[in-house]
Amino acid sequence: MAFDTIEPSQRTAARVVGLTYLVALPPAIFAEFVVLGHLVSSDAAETARNIVAHERLFRLGIASNLGVFALDVVLIAALYVTLKPVHRGLALLAILWRMIETATLVGITLNDFTALRLLSGVDYLRTFEPERLQVLARLAISAHGAGYNVGLFFAGLGSTVFCCLWFKSGYIPKALAVWGVIASALMGACAFTFIVFPEAAKIVTVVYYGAPIFTFELTTGLWLTLRGIRPPTRSPVLLTEPSE
Repeated sequence: MAFDTIEPSQRTAARVVGLTYLVALPPAIFAEFVVLGHLVSSDAAETARNIVAHERLFRLGIASNLGVFALDVVLIAALYVTLKPVHRGLALLAILWRMIETATLVGITLNDFTALRLLSGVDYLRTFEPERLQVLARLAISAHGAGYNVGLFFAGLGSTVFCCLWFKSGYIPKALAVWGVIASALMGACAFTFIVFPEAAKIVTVVYYGAPIFTFELTTGLWLTLRGIRPPTRSPVLLTEPSE
């Protein structure tokens, strides 16, 4: 099937992509910036006190993340259905990279439960000093951050490929697709840099690599939800009279 012919399944999947982008953004922001930003600090004792005092909020953050990861699976599948006709091999590569991202992020959620368990005050933990448990809980949350960088690296790879397919297809404005390629590559590159040079995260804050991809996903979500995908435009063919 040529990708300049849009099947009904593609149109439906594209709408799902748009809606999933829009629905997933608020809980993701709530979990990573509102909850963790409010409760977690560089001080282990303060972080422990915050989590114990606001355990329900911390658990809501975990639940929000799990909801986002479930939506990610829907998003990835819908992206594949939409863009598979453009290049099946690249779409498959992108979906595999994005699934590695989602599996990684689901796995690091276990660290949040570990932090809760360490601060729960259950009998078998009373052999440890409270200060040690606080440090261990803070260490588990730090592992959450490190794992997130791994997830963002694979997210950047997969999203870059998907955006290249958006560009090739012409289903969305090419300027928007180019912005997606740049934003995705920037996110993946920053995540990889933080793994090798963790001190760089103090200079390159989330605003620099998070705002571009947020803008792309929000804009693409609105476009696909309201407009859907369009067939690629073709240059007009000029007909001339045959010379005698």
